[in-house]
Amino acid sequence: MARGEHHRIHAQDRTQRNRVLVAQEAARLMSEHGIRDFHHAKLKAAERLGIVDTQALPRNNEIEDALREHQRLFHADTQPQALRARREAAVEAMRFLRGFDARLVGAVLEGTADEHSAVCLHVFSDDPEAPGLFLREQGIPLETQTRRLRWSHSEQSEHPVLLFGADGIPFDLTVLPMDALRQAPLDRVDERPMRRATAAMVQQLLAEEDIEAFNAST
Repeated sequence: MARGEHHRIHAQDRTQRNRVLVAQEAARLMSEHGIRDFHHAKLKAAERLGIVDTQALPRNNEIEDALREHQRLFHADTQPQALRARREAAVEAMRFLRGFDARLVGAVLEGTADEHSAVCLHVFSDDPEAPGLFLREQGIPLETQTRRLRWSHSEQSEHPVLLFGADGIPFDLTVLPMDALRQAPLDRVDERPMRRATAAMVQQLLAEEDIEAFNAST
C-alpha cells in the first residue's frame, strides 16, 4: 500500500473514532445536563474533547442513537419511568386541548425523554392567540416565546410557543395554523417530516408498554 493511501485510511479511521467519541459525549451531556439542542450538544462535546475537525462532528441521528444507548446503560432504572410519566401527561394534555387538535412530537414520542424533557405538543389554530387565551382562561400561567421551524430546505417560518408546567412536568406547545395538520415541519434529527401522534396513538404506546412489562414479569 502506498504511503499516501495508508495516511488517508488512517485519517479516516481517526475521524470515525472521533465522531463516535463526540456522539457519546454529546449524549452524556444531553442526558446528565438537560441539553436539548443537538447542535449545541455536539459543539460542547467536541470542545470538551479537544476535537476541532468539523468532519468529526456526528449527525444528529448518530447522537440520538448514542443517547438511547447511554440511557440503556446508565439510566435503565429511571428513564423509562420518566418517559411513561410524560406520555401519560401528554395524553391528558391532548385531551384537554382537543379543541386545538393537539399532537405529540419530540423526545416523549420518540422514547428518548428523561427527567429533563418537556412534553412537546403541536396545537393548531388559524388564530395564533387562541390557544394561549384558552390556557389563561383556565388559570394556567404561561411564558411565551417564538420558534423557527423548517418546512423544506428553502422554507422556514416562526411560530408562537407557549411554556407552562403541570404536576412538575414542563410543557412546550408550538402554535401552528390549521393547514399545518397536513404537512409536518422537518425534524431536527433526520430532516424528514416530524413524527406526530394523537392522544389515541400515545395511549396505544402506553398499552403496548404494559403488555411488554407483563410479559417480562411472567
